[in-house]
Amino acid sequence: MSLGERWLQAAYGGSAWLRLLAPLEALYRHVVARRAAAYRDGRRAVWRAEVPVIVVGNVTLGGTGKSPLVAWLARHLSERGWQPGIVSRGYGGKLEQGAGYPLHVTTDTPIAHSGDEPRMLARQTGVPVVVDPDRPRGAKALCQLGCDILLSDDGLQHLALGRDLELVVVDGRRGFGNGRCLPAGPLREPLSRLDEVDAVLINGEPAFSAAADAWIFRLVPARWRSLSDGEVRPLMPLPFDGPVHGVAGIGNPQRFFATLEALGVRAEPHAFPDHHRFTAQDLTFGDGLPVVMTAKDAEKCDSLVLGEVWVLEVEAEPSPNFVAWLDRRLASLR
Repeated sequence: MSLGERWLQAAYGGSAWLRLLAPLEALYRHVVARRAAAYRDGRRAVWRAEVPVIVVGNVTLGGTGKSPLVAWLARHLSERGWQPGIVSRGYGGKLEQGAGYPLHVTTDTPIAHSGDEPRMLARQTGVPVVVDPDRPRGAKALCQLGCDILLSDDGLQHLALGRDLELVVVDGRRGFGNGRCLPAGPLREPLSRLDEVDAVLINGEPAFSAAADAWIFRLVPARWRSLSDGEVRPLMPLPFDGPVHGVAGIGNPQRFFATLEALGVRAEPHAFPDHHRFTAQDLTFGDGLPVVMTAKDAEKCDSLVLGEVWVLEVEAEPSPNFVAWLDRRLASLR
């Protein structure tokens, strides 16, 4: 386990030694507050698109199920007659020298350029996806493509891009950890930030005291996909016999392993750091058993020469009440 993984485990497990970092936490909170104030009072510029912008983000570090929700939103907007586009920072990706942003992401874009999540979203939604560390510039590129509503993936803290709706995603099991800000806890911003957003969505039944107006959604396994040839199989019967190796390089690997267990898959778990760049050696276990992985991890493995690998595709399933609320808000934005 790496130092970062140990720290994340401590932040969500309530280890007392993190209190020693309270002075640094106070400094971090001060910097965050000053930065937010600079955008509010005009000392830092905020660019507003001529089309609605929906920001989907986290107040915590680690996986929350945000990307499947962004994919659901893109599909839902398309079904409602919008032409959505997704702008992302593209964490883990970097353009070669001489290449410029914004980067228009397709299923053929090298992962080293786009990062894993943007290419996964392009594959799952079919809508325009643009990567740019400068969010306003990326948003402008989507508008030029004809998008009439924008989704800013993991954009809560990117305040230079104006927004019409802010949605915060929280993991139901881990919640807000010890409730402290970096580096003494997993919070990117104080919990008071939740009072400013439009909606809080909790992935799964909360194991903590949640606000009464928070919405609960689920991540639902949808299908299996063969990494080698793209063959799609239903969830049941399982496309493999016997035990498998379960691989996850996401923010919260245990959630994936729990999903496999719920499906009756006998998996030996192998957790890797979030956004891990897999090699064939990482996925070779010497026993000939199949490997199962997340869709996000599969984006980094499709060029590797491997044995039998199955990808578990999952989809967000929001509550009907949230969908009704969202449609009302969309009507006002239109």
